[in-house]
Amino acid sequence: MYGILCATPEERDALRARLRTDPAPQRFGPTEVWTGDHDGQPFALALSGIGKVNAAAAATLLLAMFDADVLVFAGVAGGLNPNFKVGDVLLGERLGVHDFGLMAEGAFTSTRSGLIPIGAPALTELHPVSDAVRENLTALRDRVAPLLPARVRLGTIATADYFLNCRETRDALHSSFAADAMDMESGAVFQIAEDWRAPLYVVRTLSDLAGEDSHLTYPEMAALAARNSALCVTELLDLLAAQCVAARA
Repeated sequence: MYGILCATPEERDALRARLRTDPAPQRFGPTEVWTGDHDGQPFALALSGIGKVNAAAAATLLLAMFDADVLVFAGVAGGLNPNFKVGDVLLGERLGVHDFGLMAEGAFTSTRSGLIPIGAPALTELHPVSDAVRENLTALRDRVAPLLPARVRLGTIATADYFLNCRETRDALHSSFAADAMDMESGAVFQIAEDWRAPLYVVRTLSDLAGEDSHLTYPEMAALAARNSALCVTELLDLLAAQCVAARA
């Protein structure tokens, strides 16, 4: 069972336009879940809502209630790397939360989320996905690149519970963590996926370049960016299904 997550209605609509789902969702508190199948492979699609708490809760729901053994998070993100452009697709090979840590003597130090910050080492780089996930992301990149006018790359995605609208912070995150993009969910889902030992595939399309004007470009580009990510999800499901068939042969 594939567990697919998105944060916003625009992302949900883009995914449902490419995936065959039941017409009405099931409701679990604030989370809506549509079930369906893609070429005979069952999936559950959750609209988690925005932010780390919502995303972690929805991911746990898919794992516990729907027996998902693979998680996919798809949607949009703000760009941190000046070499990326709006519309480019980023496949997350390093993920993590950067606004968890220790505040002392007027300074904040990021540490790995989920661990007691006192005495923990400073977070200097985000966490790599497994070799198997990275190999599949590389195959997905090569598969999707001819289908989109935008560039498709593997990269690093930082997560925090704020919308970034600041050029100085954007540059600092890119410098500190070699982060290419920022979102509000993926790092939290990565922590849940690790705890449940489920592979996680994060597909993000840049809807803005996080800076002073990101609040202006995001509404205009979000739907287009979500469509790019949704296309990647269907190709990812096809890729994973082909691997299952080959493994059974």
